[in-house]
Amino acid sequence: MEIVLKYFSDFTDTQLAQFQALSGLYQEWNEKINVISRKDIDSLYEKHILHSLSIAAVADFPDGMQVLDLGTGGGFPGIPLAIFFPEVKFHLVDSIGKKIKVVQGVSEALGLKNVTYQHSRVEDIKDKKFDIVVSRAVAPLKDLWRWSKLVLKKAPAHEQQPGLICLKGGDLTEEIAESGVRPRMTNIYKLFPEDFFLEKHIVLVNK
Repeated sequence: MEIVLKYFSDFTDTQLAQFQALSGLYQEWNEKINVISRKDIDSLYEKHILHSLSIAAVADFPDGMQVLDLGTGGGFPGIPLAIFFPEVKFHLVDSIGKKIKVVQGVSEALGLKNVTYQHSRVEDIKDKKFDIVVSRAVAPLKDLWRWSKLVLKKAPAHEQQPGLICLKGGDLTEEIAESGVRPRMTNIYKLFPEDFFLEKHIVLVNK
């Protein structure tokens, strides 16, 4: 938890309690359903929670905004962002049912009222539209953008707000070239100068 407080300090008592509870909840759930690698569970706050919150360091989500977490896995980046933005609505989706079971259990234990979840592929979501899609390294950028366009609300022509914000690592030159988009990129190490983030990026694609 200390590494989160090193970079973020303006939390309410409720938010602090929710962030502190994540460690025990994920350890408990990981013993039943392995959603975080054994070696990473001890680095939960750096490799999963702070990594997820890097999105909050570059993007502001206004109250009432609707955000889809595509391929949420065990709830990242969606659950940390939902704690950070309690007035924003997050819908966490994954095609693997046992992962959504973890998301449900953690969300309910934290008392998160702004989180919904769905066991589904994004292509099968027909009845909902979102302001922004977030995701963490679940597929190539070209696929993430193709899927995102299916569920994003139409933006006014004069608006250039991000439609997709994803977390990726390594050299993305070829992946970006294949995607056909021109994203804005932020090296997370510039935000959080920890070795883990050296080759980690936030990738923003406009609607």
